Amino acid sequence: MAIAAITGRGRRPPCRRGPAAVAPPARFSCRCGTHPVPRRNVLSTMLSTSTVILFGSKQITLAEITGATFREYIDTFDGYSFLYPKSWIQVRGAGADIFFRDPFVLDENMSVEISSPSSSKYVTVEDLGPPEKAAERVLQQYLTEFMSTRLGVRRTSNILSASSKVADDGKLYYEVEVNIKSFASNNELAVMPQDRVQRLEWDRRYLSVLGVENKWLYELRLQSPEQVFKEEEGDLRRVMDSFRVNKTLSEARCGDLGIPNNGSHQFRVRARFH
Repeated sequence: MAIAAITGRGRRPPCRRGPAAVAPPARFSCRCGTHPVPRRNVLSTMLSTSTVILFGSKQITLAEITGATFREYIDTFDGYSFLYPKSWIQVRGAGADIFFRDPFVLDENMSVEISSPSSSKYVTVEDLGPPEKAAERVLQQYLTEFMSTRLGVRRTSNILSASSKVADDGKLYYEVEVNIKSFASNNELAVMPQDRVQRLEWDRRYLSVLGVENKWLYELRLQSPEQVFKEEEGDLRRVMDSFRVNKTLSEARCGDLGIPNNGSHQFRVRARFH
Protein backbone atom coordinates (compact mmCIF):
# COMPACT_ATOMS: atom_id res chain seq x y z
CA MET A 1 0.00 0.00 0.00
CA ALA A 2 2.90 2.35 0.80
CA ILE A 3 4.62 1.54 -2.58
CA ALA A 4 1.41 2.22 -4.49
CA ALA A 5 1.05 5.50 -2.75
CA ILE A 6 4.62 6.55 -3.68
CA THR A 7 4.43 5.60 -7.37
CA GLY A 8 0.96 6.90 -7.84
CA ARG A 9 -0.41 3.52 -8.89
CA GLY A 10 -3.59 2.48 -7.27
CA ARG A 11 -3.85 5.89 -5.62
CA ARG A 12 -7.33 6.55 -4.33
CA PRO A 13 -8.74 10.03 -4.41
CA PRO A 14 -8.61 11.69 -1.02
CA CYS A 15 -11.70 11.25 1.09
CA ARG A 16 -13.78 14.33 1.32
CA ARG A 17 -14.87 14.65 4.88
CA GLY A 18 -17.43 17.03 6.10
CA PRO A 19 -16.94 19.09 9.20
CA ALA A 20 -16.52 16.93 12.27
CA ALA A 21 -19.73 16.43 14.15
CA VAL A 22 -19.71 18.20 17.42
CA ALA A 23 -21.04 16.08 20.23
CA PRO A 24 -23.67 17.79 22.35
CA PRO A 25 -22.40 18.85 25.73
CA ALA A 26 -22.82 16.21 28.39
CA ARG A 27 -25.55 16.82 30.92
CA PHE A 28 -24.78 16.07 34.51
CA SER A 29 -27.68 15.63 36.84
CA CYS A 30 -27.45 17.59 40.04
CA ARG A 31 -29.34 20.05 42.12
CA CYS A 32 -27.87 23.52 42.28
CA GLY A 33 -29.52 25.81 44.75
CA THR A 34 -33.24 25.83 44.17
CA HIS A 35 -33.08 24.79 40.51
CA PRO A 36 -34.03 21.12 40.18
CA VAL A 37 -32.39 19.18 37.39
CA PRO A 38 -33.57 15.69 36.39
CA ARG A 39 -31.26 13.15 37.98
CA ARG A 40 -33.22 9.93 38.39
CA ASN A 41 -31.34 8.11 35.66
CA VAL A 42 -27.79 9.30 36.33
CA LEU A 43 -26.83 6.08 38.14
CA SER A 44 -29.30 3.84 36.27
CA THR A 45 -26.72 1.97 34.20
CA MET A 46 -26.84 -1.14 36.36
CA LEU A 47 -27.74 -4.42 34.66
CA SER A 48 -31.32 -5.67 34.75
CA THR A 49 -30.61 -8.68 36.93
CA SER A 50 -31.40 -10.06 40.33
CA THR A 51 -28.59 -10.35 42.84
CA VAL A 52 -28.73 -12.53 45.93
CA ILE A 53 -26.38 -11.57 48.76
CA LEU A 54 -25.77 -13.81 51.74
CA PHE A 55 -24.75 -12.39 55.12
CA GLY A 56 -24.44 -15.51 57.25
CA SER A 57 -28.01 -16.74 57.45
CA LYS A 58 -29.39 -13.45 56.19
CA GLN A 59 -30.41 -13.43 52.54
CA ILE A 60 -30.92 -10.18 50.65
CA THR A 61 -32.29 -10.00 47.12
CA LEU A 62 -31.76 -6.95 44.95
CA ALA A 63 -33.91 -7.17 41.83
CA GLU A 64 -33.97 -4.42 39.27
CA ILE A 65 -37.33 -3.71 37.67
CA THR A 66 -36.46 -3.87 33.97
CA GLY A 67 -37.13 -0.66 32.10
CA ALA A 68 -38.11 1.21 35.24
CA THR A 69 -36.46 3.56 37.72
CA PHE A 70 -36.76 1.25 40.72
CA ARG A 71 -35.06 -1.76 42.21
CA GLU A 72 -36.59 -4.18 44.70
CA TYR A 73 -35.00 -4.89 48.06
CA ILE A 74 -36.09 -8.18 49.66
CA ASP A 75 -34.89 -9.22 53.11
CA THR A 76 -36.14 -12.78 53.64
CA PHE A 77 -34.40 -13.15 56.99
CA ASP A 78 -35.97 -10.09 58.61
CA GLY A 79 -39.18 -10.36 56.63
CA TYR A 80 -39.78 -7.22 54.56
CA SER A 81 -39.44 -5.84 51.04
CA PHE A 82 -39.84 -2.56 49.16
CA LEU A 83 -38.98 -0.72 45.97
CA TYR A 84 -36.44 2.08 45.98
CA PRO A 85 -35.06 4.43 43.28
CA LYS A 86 -32.20 2.55 41.66
CA SER A 87 -29.99 5.66 41.64
CA TRP A 88 -30.02 5.67 45.46
CA ILE A 89 -27.10 4.12 47.34
CA GLN A 90 -26.96 2.07 50.51
CA VAL A 91 -25.32 3.64 53.54
CA ARG A 92 -23.97 1.33 56.22
CA GLY A 93 -23.65 2.13 59.87
CA ALA A 94 -26.66 4.45 59.89
CA GLY A 95 -28.28 2.66 62.86
CA ALA A 96 -31.30 1.33 60.96
CA ASP A 97 -31.85 -2.19 59.66
CA ILE A 98 -31.33 -0.81 56.14
CA PHE A 99 -30.66 2.72 54.91
CA PHE A 100 -30.66 4.17 51.38
CA ARG A 101 -29.85 7.74 50.37
CA ASP A 102 -30.10 9.88 47.27
CA PRO A 103 -26.45 10.57 46.34
CA PHE A 104 -27.33 14.06 45.07
CA VAL A 105 -29.73 15.26 47.75
CA LEU A 106 -28.37 13.88 51.00
CA ASP A 107 -31.43 14.99 52.97
CA GLU A 108 -33.55 12.63 50.88
CA ASN A 109 -33.33 9.11 52.24
CA MET A 110 -35.20 6.06 53.46
CA SER A 111 -34.72 3.41 56.12
CA VAL A 112 -36.46 0.49 57.82
CA GLU A 113 -36.72 0.16 61.60
CA ILE A 114 -37.74 -3.04 63.40
CA SER A 115 -38.83 -3.36 67.01
CA SER A 116 -36.92 -5.56 69.44
CA PRO A 117 -38.19 -9.17 69.56
CA SER A 118 -37.34 -9.34 73.26
CA SER A 119 -39.67 -6.47 74.17
CA SER A 120 -42.42 -6.53 71.55
CA LYS A 121 -45.23 -8.99 70.95
CA TYR A 122 -47.28 -7.21 68.32
CA VAL A 123 -50.19 -9.06 66.75
CA THR A 124 -51.45 -6.33 64.43
CA VAL A 125 -50.62 -2.71 63.71
CA GLU A 126 -53.87 -1.87 65.49
CA ASP A 127 -52.00 -2.54 68.74
CA LEU A 128 -50.74 1.03 68.29
CA GLY A 129 -54.29 2.33 68.45
CA PRO A 130 -56.04 4.13 65.60
CA PRO A 131 -53.91 5.72 62.85
CA GLU A 132 -54.20 9.16 64.47
CA LYS A 133 -52.70 7.91 67.72
CA ALA A 134 -49.93 6.09 65.84
CA ALA A 135 -49.20 9.34 63.99
CA GLU A 136 -48.74 11.20 67.27
CA ARG A 137 -46.34 8.51 68.41
CA VAL A 138 -44.35 8.68 65.18
CA LEU A 139 -44.16 12.47 65.32
CA GLN A 140 -43.00 12.44 68.93
CA GLN A 141 -40.28 9.96 68.02
CA TYR A 142 -39.04 12.25 65.24
CA LEU A 143 -39.02 15.27 67.55
CA THR A 144 -37.10 13.30 70.17
CA GLU A 145 -34.48 12.31 67.61
CA PHE A 146 -34.13 15.92 66.44
CA MET A 147 -33.70 17.43 69.89
CA SER A 148 -30.85 19.92 69.84
CA THR A 149 -28.69 21.48 72.53
CA ARG A 150 -27.98 24.50 70.37
CA LEU A 151 -29.27 27.82 71.60
CA GLY A 152 -31.91 29.57 69.57
CA VAL A 153 -33.25 26.47 67.82
CA ARG A 154 -36.99 26.07 67.41
CA ARG A 155 -38.91 23.24 65.73
CA THR A 156 -42.47 23.32 64.46
CA SER A 157 -44.36 20.19 63.42
CA ASN A 158 -47.66 19.20 61.90
CA ILE A 159 -49.36 15.86 61.21
CA LEU A 160 -50.51 16.09 57.61
CA SER A 161 -52.28 12.75 57.33
CA ALA A 162 -52.81 9.44 59.13
CA SER A 163 -54.61 6.57 57.42
CA SER A 164 -54.85 2.80 57.17
CA LYS A 165 -55.00 0.48 54.20
CA VAL A 166 -55.21 -3.22 53.44
CA ALA A 167 -52.55 -4.04 50.86
CA ASP A 168 -52.64 -6.76 48.24
CA ASP A 169 -51.03 -9.17 50.73
CA GLY A 170 -54.13 -8.91 52.93
CA LYS A 171 -52.27 -7.17 55.77
CA LEU A 172 -53.23 -3.91 57.44
CA TYR A 173 -50.76 -1.02 57.25
CA TYR A 174 -50.76 2.48 58.71
CA GLU A 175 -49.47 5.43 56.68
CA VAL A 176 -48.35 8.60 58.47
CA GLU A 177 -47.24 11.88 56.93
CA VAL A 178 -45.78 14.77 58.92
CA ASN A 179 -43.95 18.02 58.27
CA ILE A 180 -41.21 19.39 60.51
CA LYS A 181 -39.53 22.77 60.17
CA SER A 182 -36.39 23.89 61.98
CA PHE A 183 -35.62 27.53 62.75
CA ALA A 184 -32.35 28.83 64.13
CA SER A 185 -30.59 32.10 64.78
CA ASN A 186 -27.07 32.84 63.57
CA ASN A 187 -26.54 35.20 66.49
CA GLU A 188 -28.25 33.52 69.43
CA LEU A 189 -25.99 35.23 71.97
CA ALA A 190 -26.89 38.73 70.84
CA VAL A 191 -28.15 41.06 73.55
CA MET A 192 -30.87 42.78 71.53
CA PRO A 193 -33.89 40.69 70.49
CA GLN A 194 -33.87 42.13 66.99
CA ASP A 195 -30.41 40.63 66.53
CA ARG A 196 -31.64 37.13 67.44
CA VAL A 197 -33.99 36.64 64.52
CA GLN A 198 -34.70 32.99 63.79
CA ARG A 199 -34.66 31.89 60.18
CA LEU A 200 -35.77 28.68 58.50
CA GLU A 201 -32.83 26.26 58.22
CA TRP A 202 -34.71 23.24 56.88
CA ASP A 203 -38.23 22.15 55.95
CA ARG A 204 -38.82 18.41 55.50
CA ARG A 205 -41.57 15.91 54.77
CA TYR A 206 -41.53 12.61 56.68
CA LEU A 207 -43.48 9.60 55.43
CA SER A 208 -43.89 6.42 57.47
CA VAL A 209 -45.51 3.07 56.74
CA LEU A 210 -46.15 0.81 59.74
CA GLY A 211 -46.81 -2.92 59.55
CA VAL A 212 -46.73 -5.92 61.90
CA GLU A 213 -45.50 -9.45 61.24
CA ASN A 214 -43.50 -12.03 63.22
CA LYS A 215 -44.68 -10.19 66.39
CA TRP A 216 -42.49 -7.24 65.35
CA LEU A 217 -43.39 -3.72 64.38
CA TYR A 218 -41.82 -2.58 61.11
CA GLU A 219 -41.55 1.03 60.00
CA LEU A 220 -40.51 2.24 56.57
CA ARG A 221 -39.32 5.85 56.90
CA LEU A 222 -38.92 8.30 54.04
CA GLN A 223 -37.43 11.77 54.44
CA SER A 224 -37.43 14.47 51.80
CA PRO A 225 -36.98 18.26 51.72
CA GLU A 226 -40.35 19.83 50.94
CA GLN A 227 -39.14 21.34 47.67
CA VAL A 228 -37.81 17.96 46.52
CA PHE A 229 -40.98 16.22 47.66
CA LYS A 230 -43.07 18.39 45.34
CA GLU A 231 -40.94 17.24 42.42
CA GLU A 232 -40.74 13.55 43.29
CA GLU A 233 -43.94 12.87 45.19
CA GLY A 234 -45.04 10.19 42.73
CA ASP A 235 -41.86 8.16 43.14
CA LEU A 236 -41.84 8.49 46.93
CA ARG A 237 -45.45 7.39 47.20
CA ARG A 238 -44.72 4.39 45.04
CA VAL A 239 -41.99 3.41 47.49
CA MET A 240 -44.54 3.73 50.30
CA ASP A 241 -47.09 1.60 48.43
CA SER A 242 -44.52 -1.12 47.78
CA PHE A 243 -43.59 -1.79 51.42
CA ARG A 244 -44.56 -5.30 52.59
CA VAL A 245 -43.87 -7.30 55.73
CA ASN A 246 -43.56 -11.08 55.47
CA LYS A 247 -42.88 -14.16 57.50
CA THR A 248 -39.19 -14.35 58.24
CA LEU A 249 -37.04 -17.04 56.71
CA SER A 250 -36.31 -18.51 60.14
CA GLU A 251 -39.99 -18.44 61.08
CA ALA A 252 -40.91 -20.32 57.93
CA ARG A 253 -38.19 -22.92 58.49
CA CYS A 254 -39.25 -23.48 62.10
CA GLY A 255 -42.84 -23.90 60.96
CA ASP A 256 -41.87 -26.43 58.31
CA LEU A 257 -39.93 -28.47 60.90
CA GLY A 258 -42.60 -28.18 63.56
CA ILE A 259 -40.21 -26.39 65.91
CA PRO A 260 -41.59 -23.56 68.08
CA ASN A 261 -39.84 -20.28 67.33
CA ASN A 262 -39.38 -18.20 70.47
CA GLY A 263 -37.15 -15.63 68.75
CA SER A 264 -34.17 -16.44 70.97
CA HIS A 265 -31.87 -16.83 67.95
CA GLN A 266 -32.59 -13.33 66.64
CA PHE A 267 -31.77 -9.94 68.03
CA ARG A 268 -31.86 -6.21 67.33
CA VAL A 269 -29.15 -3.78 68.30
CA ARG A 270 -31.47 -0.76 68.20
CA ALA A 271 -35.20 -0.56 68.78
CA ARG A 272 -37.45 2.45 68.46
CA PHE A 273 -40.75 0.93 69.56
CA HIS A 274 -41.21 -1.06 72.78
